[in-house]
Amino acid sequence: MTTIEYERPRELPRTEWAILALVALAVTAAHLATNGRYGFHRDEFQFLSDARHLDWGFVAYPPLTPFLEHIGLAVFGISLVGLRLFSVLAQAIALIVTGLMARQLGGGRLAQATAVIAVALSPLPLFEGTEFQYSSFDFLWWVLIAYFTVRLLGSGNPRWWLAIGAAVGMGLLTKYSIVFFTAGIIGGVVLSRARRSLRNGWFWAGIALALLLFLPNFLWLVRHDFISYQFLQHIHIRDVGEGRTNGFLKDQLLICVNIFAAPLCLAGLAGFLRSPRYRMLAWMYLIPLALFFIARGRGYYMAAAYPMLIAMGAAMAERWLATLRRPGRIAVQAVFCAGFSVSGAYICAIILPIQSSGPLRDFALQRNGDLREEFGWPELVRNVAAIRDALPPEQRAAAGVLVGNYGEQGAIELLGPAYGLPLPISLTNSAWLRGYPQQPPTTLIVVGVSHEDAEKIFTGCRLAGHNGNSEGIRNEESQYHPDIFVCGAPQLGWPEFWRKYRSFG
Repeated sequence: MTTIEYERPRELPRTEWAILALVALAVTAAHLATNGRYGFHRDEFQFLSDARHLDWGFVAYPPLTPFLEHIGLAVFGISLVGLRLFSVLAQAIALIVTGLMARQLGGGRLAQATAVIAVALSPLPLFEGTEFQYSSFDFLWWVLIAYFTVRLLGSGNPRWWLAIGAAVGMGLLTKYSIVFFTAGIIGGVVLSRARRSLRNGWFWAGIALALLLFLPNFLWLVRHDFISYQFLQHIHIRDVGEGRTNGFLKDQLLICVNIFAAPLCLAGLAGFLRSPRYRMLAWMYLIPLALFFIARGRGYYMAAAYPMLIAMGAAMAERWLATLRRPGRIAVQAVFCAGFSVSGAYICAIILPIQSSGPLRDFALQRNGDLREEFGWPELVRNVAAIRDALPPEQRAAAGVLVGNYGEQGAIELLGPAYGLPLPISLTNSAWLRGYPQQPPTTLIVVGVSHEDAEKIFTGCRLAGHNGNSEGIRNEESQYHPDIFVCGAPQLGWPEFWRKYRSFG
C-alpha cells in the first residue's frame, strides 16, 4: 500500500512566536486595563440574562455565547473585566492565527508582524475585545476557518476538512450569519481546483461534523417554529428602514479594516485570485461580500473576512519590499509605520474607554454610540427600587417590574437582587418565551414604555419617576425611555396581552 506524503507545515521559530505573542499580549493588556471603565452594554445584559436560563437556543442567537457567559458568571460574578475576558481571549487567538496564516502563505517576521498589527488596529476587531458580544466569537470562527483552509490547500491533506467542519459547526452555534461564509466555502470549492474535494470522504465528514454540532440548536429551532428566523427578518427590516445598512461598501474601509491596511487587502485578494492553489480563499471573500451587498447586510458583517486577505497581502508586500533598494524599502516601511501609528491611535481613542473622565472620554463618547449605551444602568435599577419602596405596603407586596427592552430586563435581573427587586417581566426575545409569572402582579412598575403606550396598554397609570444617568450622557435610555410609570394590570388581561405584544429587539 502506498503511503501518501503531505507537505509539512512551516515551523514557527521562537522569535516569530514571540512577535505574535507580544502583539496579542499588548492588545489583551489594553483591554484588561480599560474594560472596567464604564458599565455593561445593553446587549451584554441580554446575554447575561439568557446565561441564567440556559437552553439549546435563544430567540436572538444560538446557544454558545450565553453558555460562555454562564461560565463567566460562575467564575467571576458580576465583573466587567472578568465577563469580558472570553471576548478578549477570542481576539488574542484571532490575532495569533492571523500571524500563523501569514507564515503559512510564505511570510516572514515582517509579514507576520504587519498582518497582526493591521488586524489589531482595525476598528471592528479592536471593538470585539471591549464587550461580550456573539460577534467576538463569530470573528474567531471565521479566522480559524480561513487558517484551516490555508492549511488544507497548502498541505493537500484532506483531514483539514474536519477542522473546517468543526469551526463551521461552532460558528453555527454562535451566529447564524456564518452561513454566508459557508456559502463562500462551498462556492470556493466548486469554482477552484479544490473541487477535487467533492470526491473525498473527508470533505463530507467535515460537513457531517458541522451539522452534528449544529443539530441540538436546529432541533430547538424546529421545536420553536423557527422563531429565530422570524426575529432575523424583523431585525433586517428594521435595519434597512433605519438606514443601518446604508454605506455597506464604504464601511468595508472605515469599519472593517484600518485604512492603511486597505492596500494589503487588495493585494491579498489579487494574490488569492492569481494563485491556482489558494484561489478558493478569494471566493470565500467575494461570495459573502456579494451576498451581503445584495441582501443589504450591515457593513461590519464582513469584518472577519479581512484577516485572511491581510495575511496574504502582508506576505506579498514583504516579498515585494525585498526587491527594492534599501532607501526605497526604508521609505515604504516608514510611511506604513507612521500611518498605522496615527490611524491606530485615532481608532484606539474612539473604541477603547481609555479615560473615565476628561477630553479623551468626551472624544470617544461623541463618536462611539456603543460606549454611550454603557451608562445609566445601575441608576435605572436604583430608581426602580426607590419607586417600589415608595409604594403603599399593600401595593408593594404585589408589585412587579415590566420592562420594554432586553437591556432593562438584564439590568433589573442582574443588579436588582441587591435591592430585593423581583425578576423583571419582559415580552422581548427569549424572555417572551419564558412567559409571565404564574401569579401575575397587580401593580406594575413600567420601564421603557412611552406615556402614550402605557396609557393604552395598562390600567391606572401614573408617572412615578425618571430614567437617565448622572453623567448626562445622551443614549437610548435617557433619550427615548425617560419616564417610569406605576400602572395596574394590562387592559386585555395577561394571556391576550402576552400574545399581542410580543416584541423582537
